[in-house]
Amino acid sequence: MAKTRPGRRDLDSYTIKGTNKVVRVGDCVLLRPSDVGKPPYVARVETIEADNRNNIKVRVRWYYRPEESMGGRRQFHGAKELFLSDHFDVQSAHTIEGKCTVHSFKNYTKLENVGTDDYFCRFEYKAATGAFTPDRVAVYCKCEMPYNPDDLMVQCEGCKDWFHPSCMGMTIEEAKKLDHFLCSDCIAEEDPKRASNSSSVSHLADGKTENKRRKR
Repeated sequence: MAKTRPGRRDLDSYTIKGTNKVVRVGDCVLLRPSDVGKPPYVARVETIEADNRNNIKVRVRWYYRPEESMGGRRQFHGAKELFLSDHFDVQSAHTIEGKCTVHSFKNYTKLENVGTDDYFCRFEYKAATGAFTPDRVAVYCKCEMPYNPDDLMVQCEGCKDWFHPSCMGMTIEEAKKLDHFLCSDCIAEEDPKRASNSSSVSHLADGKTENKRRKR
């Protein structure tokens, strides 16, 4: 454990100014952005300490949004996706605007309702190099893209892979009207003369993420 500097003392918690919300070490928080109009910064609180004048500061580990990373936002990044960076900083506790929850990717996909303060993280990010951990994730569909939990996907009853309706030549509305789905490859294997199929629409479900396709 890091030693507290002379004249400073560690605190167990901090109550956000003007609220009854209590922040503790390990909590994820929303911090006031430097530019008006930008979304709040997201960080994980590592320590809370006060100096001899009772000024309270927090040491935080920043989460980056995809657009803040070197590679920028890509198609498979979710709207609520964050990267846990190796960038630490010390901030005044008064810049904390609220609390939030950063879920694991698996837990986020199980949420029935995603709230304003719900986020998810599946990568750690090195700010200096732009490297990600893990550097490989499963890909799905013919477009071979990682899963974006914001996108509706259909699962083939034959090969069990997941597909975007648009990649299968369907609109989302068309996909929602159908009950079963076979991808074109499985249709060809099952019945070369079969001209149409139907589709069962679902978000990526737990236990169905195993995929033998190439990983990127």
